Amino acid sequence: MKAIGTHWRGAVVFVTGGSKGIGLAVAKRVAAAGARVVLFARSPEPLAGAAKQVQASGAADVATCCLDVTDDAACRETLAAAVEQHGAPRLLVHCAGQAWPGRFGDIDYARFDRTIKTNLYGTYSVVSALVPAMREHGGHIVAVSSVAGVVGVYGMTDYCASKFGVIGLSEALRQELSGDGIGVSVLCPPDTDTPGFDLENQDKPAETKALSGKAKVMSADAVAEAMLRGIARGDFLIIPGADGKLTHFAKRMWPGLVHRIMMRTVRGAGGAGGAKR
Repeated sequence: MKAIGTHWRGAVVFVTGGSKGIGLAVAKRVAAAGARVVLFARSPEPLAGAAKQVQASGAADVATCCLDVTDDAACRETLAAAVEQHGAPRLLVHCAGQAWPGRFGDIDYARFDRTIKTNLYGTYSVVSALVPAMREHGGHIVAVSSVAGVVGVYGMTDYCASKFGVIGLSEALRQELSGDGIGVSVLCPPDTDTPGFDLENQDKPAETKALSGKAKVMSADAVAEAMLRGIARGDFLIIPGADGKLTHFAKRMWPGLVHRIMMRTVRGAGGAGGAKR
């Protein structure tokens, strides 16, 4: 599937969470290269604005569909209708997700349930609805996890649980779909300058902000470009930016050291036995 990373003209591309952030950046890039793009998101107004931006990038064909990925039945109905109208995607980029920072003691069951349903169950619902159609001609699936899907982060317990799960689901799925001509990748971006990131920063505990401050914030365009390069190389785990790559490597090689460094930062911000909050 390396060709799908470079030859987009005429390819059908589905992007969930496509009304903003990384999803919108991906959509604009592939559309400018000649892809036929279908954007999915919950609200019609942001979708309409996103479609105008994608069209302005030179897209010949862009369509939109409202979709709540936490509703499995709606996923199957909406995505089946999209396949019927536009054809099965040769590339599926699943960007829909949410992050709601907070200490574990402040996370109630309803919030934990919503995060898991959006980030993990949503990935399952979208992918399982589209795989049967994609099997007919092959393609590539990119699920969006996070650097917080390879390294646990203070103040992000529900988010980390969901994003670690996305990587495990995708790794197993990669094996199962290898004989069907369907590639699978996981995008693990670091903190990225998106509207969602701005909202996250409003509620982040001081310890989480201190940990985030250790790494460079990337632009959505840079993350999208890294993703497309990763697909072209046939990468499974796509980690944009030097900081994210270093974090992943260090966690694999020296997990104890990474934990001590992170805990030093947490304590310096007043958490886990440090100064009183």
